[in-house]
Amino acid sequence: MFGFGYAMVPLYDVFCDITGINGKTSRVVENKNQSNVVSDRWVKVKFDANINGNLPWRLKPQVRNMKVQPGQFYEATYIVENMLDVDIVGQAIPSVSPQIASLYFKKSECFCFVNQLLKGYETKEMVVRFEVDKDLPDDVSSLTLSYTFFRAKSGNS
Repeated sequence: MFGFGYAMVPLYDVFCDITGINGKTSRVVENKNQSNVVSDRWVKVKFDANINGNLPWRLKPQVRNMKVQPGQFYEATYIVENMLDVDIVGQAIPSVSPQIASLYFKKSECFCFVNQLLKGYETKEMVVRFEVDKDLPDDVSSLTLSYTFFRAKSGNS
């Protein structure tokens, strides 16, 4: 059962990329030209952090809320800490709510793009660089970016 569950993660990612469901976000290449900024609109982004199952880590966003202008890139930092004296590999899975906002939330850099190795008792700062697309529907004034860390398969964990 564990092997089946582990194999489902990449299939789930592909399914979510194709359908845009479950709050999965997209990856973009950052455009240094900020001409897409909607100067009179502000959106509140809330940051959330979770650990799944028996992963002995702590995760928290450095700031809980941020006001952003659609069309401009911002950075948010999460702090993750391994509570054991053994090396552990984890994978962060992002989601955005409300679900419609996930279509307009774009990341150019994210710790969720690759598995994260934390050595015993190590603490790391991890960055996500993101943009809320200028075409975000007008009725969405607030959204939540949530990360859940899962234990990833590794030879050591």
